[in-house]
Amino acid sequence: MRFTMKNSSKFYFIVSILFLCSIVYPQDKVELFPYDLNIKPFTANTLEPNLGSMFKINSNELILNIGNSMDMVHYRNGNESISFGADLFTWTLLRKEDNFRFPVDAVDYLFGLNFSYKQTNIYNAYGLRGRISHISAHFADGHYDAANQQWRNYINPSVYSREFVELIPFYEFDDLRVYGGFTYLFHVIPSIIHKDNYQIGFDYYVKNYVDEKIVPFVGYNLNIDHIDKYTGNNSFVVGLKFGKPNGRGLSLQYRYYSGNSLHGEYYNYFEKYSSVGLNLDL
Repeated sequence: MRFTMKNSSKFYFIVSILFLCSIVYPQDKVELFPYDLNIKPFTANTLEPNLGSMFKINSNELILNIGNSMDMVHYRNGNESISFGADLFTWTLLRKEDNFRFPVDAVDYLFGLNFSYKQTNIYNAYGLRGRISHISAHFADGHYDAANQQWRNYINPSVYSREFVELIPFYEFDDLRVYGGFTYLFHVIPSIIHKDNYQIGFDYYVKNYVDEKIVPFVGYNLNIDHIDKYTGNNSFVVGLKFGKPNGRGLSLQYRYYSGNSLHGEYYNYFEKYSSVGLNLDL
């Protein structure tokens, strides 16, 4: 990809914001490129950064996730913290075939910026996370049936793109976090997709139950998409995390999903499956 004047302007704008933050705010309250996220990802939400794979049970398909979110600036003032960061990740649909082959059927890309605010007290915490992001979806060569010289399942590639703003406020107490959110798609292709989405959910990490670094967890997310009509997408996850409950580690998990496909090229296809896998929480 060429580094155009437009890309250059965006780069210098971000660098300028970071520079101004370091000047305006006292240096002992500002941290550049901190180790952990101000707000950890919402566990059962399907649109979160992951680094791992999920194998669908009773199917020859698997999902490979490669991505991360990174806070670039933290500003802390007493119990309050504010962050600005970036997201860049993919989720890929593959098939399992003989001779250890995994043809890539579909791949989706997301990149964007995020910000968050969090107020932490002795017994609870609350705040919100916002994102402005772009998603594009594509079929890969594994979607083409070379033997029959046609696209698999007679589904031809199409243009899928969405740019959106998302806000998710949350409230946390006794290691239980509940949240609700709203997403506005200010640009979307195809036009049959409407511009409003909604979600609610929770996640619960049972700290110090087995060991301080072995943490059972459970989460649920209901996402309501608006295509030609409103559709509820259910994501339920349960598992064990090895590492820091609010930071880095390795998660083993089981996930149940029912709803519209996570992949943009299959946006109007309904899916229902269970999957098992692992994820590196960075």
